[in-house]
Amino acid sequence: MPSFDIASSVDIQTLDNAVNIVKKEITNRFDFKGNHVVIDLNKKDYMLKLESDSEMKIQQIVDVLISRAMKQGIEASSFDFSKDAFPSGKIFKKDVSVKNGLKQEDAKKVVKLIKESGLKVQAAIMDDIVRVTGKKIDDLQDVIAACRAGNLGLPLQYINMK
Repeated sequence: MPSFDIASSVDIQTLDNAVNIVKKEITNRFDFKGNHVVIDLNKKDYMLKLESDSEMKIQQIVDVLISRAMKQGIEASSFDFSKDAFPSGKIFKKDVSVKNGLKQEDAKKVVKLIKESGLKVQAAIMDDIVRVTGKKIDDLQDVIAACRAGNLGLPLQYINMK
């Protein structure tokens, strides 16, 4: 029976490339010359640490990060900007986490969307992926279309189509 996996992961090397491009662009910008700017990627925890002189400059770094990451093929919804920038002395800091892997509640949302679509497929949660099996490849392609149209707010990849 044909099957495929729904995953939500970010390639760490692509993310590192995007962060390096952002660092290079920020250091070359006139409005950041001579200012304190730190953009640090923790590859183990998938965390970005942003530091700057003002909250406005933090927002500019975030805008550049989103645009460069999208050019590298990373969706903007992969980043969690829910935490506000906080002052630490004269410096503002912001921690940005990168979503990697489907959490249990997100996987349940995906399975619920698939079941509500009424297609004759089975969806099973396996750790941080959702495996979808069906009798026809056309049904699996309909599931992919339903997930894309579902607006779950998750960066989903469809892998291992067999």
